[in-house]
Amino acid sequence: MNVLLLSMPDSFEHMPPVAIRMPNGALTSLAGNVDAHHRVAVADLILVHRQVRETVTRLVRELEPEVVGLSIMTFQRRTAGRIIELVRALRAGVKIVVGGYDPSLAPEAYENMRVDYIVRSEGEVTFRELLRAIEAGSGFERIGGLSYRKDEGWVHNPVRPPHRLEDKEIRPPNRHARVLQGYTMVGRQVDVIETSRGCTYDCSFCSIIEMRGRNFHTYSFDRVLADIRDARDHGARTIFLVDDNITLNVKRFEALCEAIIAAGLHTLEYFVQAMTSAIANHGETLAPLMRRAGFRYVFLGIENILENDLEFLKASAKNTERTNGHETGNATLKAIDYLHRNQMYVVGGLIVGSPGDTRESIEANLEFARRYVDWPYIQHPTPYPRTPMTKEFRDQGLIMNEHLEEYDGTTAVVRTEHLPAEEVEFMRWKAERWMKVHHFPVVLLHDPGFVMLRGWKMMAHTFRGSSIRSALGLESEKEVFARYREIRRAEREYV
Repeated sequence: MNVLLLSMPDSFEHMPPVAIRMPNGALTSLAGNVDAHHRVAVADLILVHRQVRETVTRLVRELEPEVVGLSIMTFQRRTAGRIIELVRALRAGVKIVVGGYDPSLAPEAYENMRVDYIVRSEGEVTFRELLRAIEAGSGFERIGGLSYRKDEGWVHNPVRPPHRLEDKEIRPPNRHARVLQGYTMVGRQVDVIETSRGCTYDCSFCSIIEMRGRNFHTYSFDRVLADIRDARDHGARTIFLVDDNITLNVKRFEALCEAIIAAGLHTLEYFVQAMTSAIANHGETLAPLMRRAGFRYVFLGIENILENDLEFLKASAKNTERTNGHETGNATLKAIDYLHRNQMYVVGGLIVGSPGDTRESIEANLEFARRYVDWPYIQHPTPYPRTPMTKEFRDQGLIMNEHLEEYDGTTAVVRTEHLPAEEVEFMRWKAERWMKVHHFPVVLLHDPGFVMLRGWKMMAHTFRGSSIRSALGLESEKEVFARYREIRRAEREYV
């Protein structure tokens, strides 16, 4: 069969397409795990976010797919609905499959769309078996993790247990299936690699544990190194390790760094997500090793510097420093110091706008980001389907916005007990855009060609809503913020 797999074009505010166009690793993994006789094409629509209709129309007409699959996050649900209607109009009889975080956690939202199948949680084996069942015309009831439409209504099969990656059931991704080009991270071609899946913590905002439970499984280093080589051979010079929590097993992560060095793959640059506690507690040896292995940016899950907020987010444990087995306080400053001393840059992941937040507590976190992080990735708590946070916000009546296309992490959709949602967002927006400017000299030194060509676009994106009048102090920041919000709404509509 001909199969077309699409990721959505909607982007996060912190990952604007002008600078970052990241591939969807799940789609190439799906492509690598179907039976060999299928012809699979992968299209990340972020690469054509201004030509979505034209691109989807061309691909459907050229490829004539019998099956079209869409990977969807919650804030992309509306866009997915529009693409589904377009595909239906272009090709009668096509089978539509949806998967990803949103269909997995809110399958009921797709029952009224013109969707045939929902793949819940991990998709590789489920999708492989689904294509076999479509070919055979039977056997759908035996596929774990699948929901499917029958004349009398939807059938939701039992969940499929998380895959044990150690058993090699999941095959390597197929990057040859990509039919669009242009994956970049600040001017350098980027790709994504997965070395493990899962996490054993229980953060209240996390969709991962709601999808697959609290567990941790790993690929062999042979598989990981082969995957890195494949990404490099496809042109990647920057590798983003997208593991849910790679520092959950620090000894394994250290061994992975050693394996990267031994394999001569340390000439690539790596971007990784990490826990503050792991870096703080092991940074003396881990941080220098990471730098030798080629790590340049570390997304540090700081979450919040105030203990009360960490308790609400259920993130205290992974942000606690330990000495001789005893808790000795917040690990963030020590983790940042280890990374900075080893010439790595901190992407600071913070969350502001929890129920108890006041103006002073939000400002404390923003000031911390100004002083210590190199690139801010500050978000607002967002009530994604089925997360514990969502129930708490709903029980307290703090959810102010039910427009899911605005559930992108940087639009405040919940209020605190002390501040309206719009004020929380305004405080973050006002502080964060100037923080980003401070990192521009580093980017200029590292990628001067990109900055010379695209730097003005990055600045224009960062300061959307500003004008000559605002630069001259002839209008208030609130007026600029209101204009920015209108621009952001128009961007969503355009996509």
